[in-house]
Amino acid sequence: MTLTLARRLGFALLRRTRGGAIELREGGRRARLGAQDENAPLHGVLEVRDGRFWLALLRGSRGLGGAYADGLWASPDLVPLVRIAARNAHRFDHIRDAWWPVLGPWRALTGRIRQNTEARSRRQIAHHYDLGNDLYELMLDPSLMYSAAKYERRDMTLEEAQRAKLDAICEKLELRPSDHLLEIGTGWGSMAIHAAAQYGCRVTTTTISREQRDRAVARIREAGLEDRVTVLLEDYRRLTGRYDKLVSIEMIEAVGWRHFGTFFRTCSRLLRPDGAMLLQAITIDDRAFHAEKATRSFIRTYIFPGGCLPSMEIISRNLARRTDMHVLDLEDLTGDYVLTLQEWRRNVDASTARLEQLGYDERFRRLWRMYLAYCEAGFAERRIGDVQLLLAKPAFHRRSQLAAAPAAATAAA
Repeated sequence: MTLTLARRLGFALLRRTRGGAIELREGGRRARLGAQDENAPLHGVLEVRDGRFWLALLRGSRGLGGAYADGLWASPDLVPLVRIAARNAHRFDHIRDAWWPVLGPWRALTGRIRQNTEARSRRQIAHHYDLGNDLYELMLDPSLMYSAAKYERRDMTLEEAQRAKLDAICEKLELRPSDHLLEIGTGWGSMAIHAAAQYGCRVTTTTISREQRDRAVARIREAGLEDRVTVLLEDYRRLTGRYDKLVSIEMIEAVGWRHFGTFFRTCSRLLRPDGAMLLQAITIDDRAFHAEKATRSFIRTYIFPGGCLPSMEIISRNLARRTDMHVLDLEDLTGDYVLTLQEWRRNVDASTARLEQLGYDERFRRLWRMYLAYCEAGFAERRIGDVQLLLAKPAFHRRSQLAAAPAAATAAA
């Protein structure tokens, strides 16, 4: 396709944008495209620096994200532009859904080759989490939590909000010193340290990232918790034993859509009959799930290869078919993730010089800036969400319910 034709098609596409206005700047010319939404005004500035941008635009989020990293286009603020794109994404979902009967068999065939085997999972996790602990130390708060915080007040610092999230998880699980907690997805050890130090339980935690494991072990040693916390370098599918409680914080997104059933079946197998599980998960709108799993999006190409966001329908279906667990509680943290990502973006922007010194070049920094803006916009528009699900085995009884029962009986008498 010629650049001239690509520009005509791309210009026509942008002109049909709804839910916001785009100021297009190219070669000294300016044009205002799209339709402003009076109830939720959004205005984005798109500066085209290279004509190849128009070819990239026609390749969707993968093309646009790569083109931004390569410097083919720019914007003083990426978030409004991506939010406008998110408001228009449903149009393309319908097109991709229409093609699913054709693409589905091909995806199934190629999927057998690209399945998230243990070896492939390790390589994919290393692609993101083994980029260097220095990067994450600059982006995250001192707790090194890489997941949505819980802002009980808008004036909380990120570190305070992350601590509030950890306390909420421990309290929902009703952790106590006699419990043995299993964590799938160690991160840098923050959840394991908090549960052991503040709630006195034993913790076994597992990861397949060597850099994360090494740092987690060091932090656990510094906290003096080696006798209460064990860190494994093991795929979740190989875990054995039975545990009182289980937690997994934003790890399911790396499982891959073909393995959601395996993940939930494994979690259920590892819990005692009276056990409980807290799952924090990034989810995608049910109506967009097929498009998500069938498409090589920006995130799945450049940031989390092999990953896939589950929808609530998919989670519910796998719980019913693969486990004997049921849902006790659901909390929405989507709005909290917007605030969390804003803090991460500010930290990265403030660390430009240091990142350059550490060897993260301009293309990487632009790619990372797009990644954070892309996610923030997705949560702000609820194209994606974040939830905490408390799941229980059949014999699990919440202590709060047991305590309330005698009081209710007394009142009745």
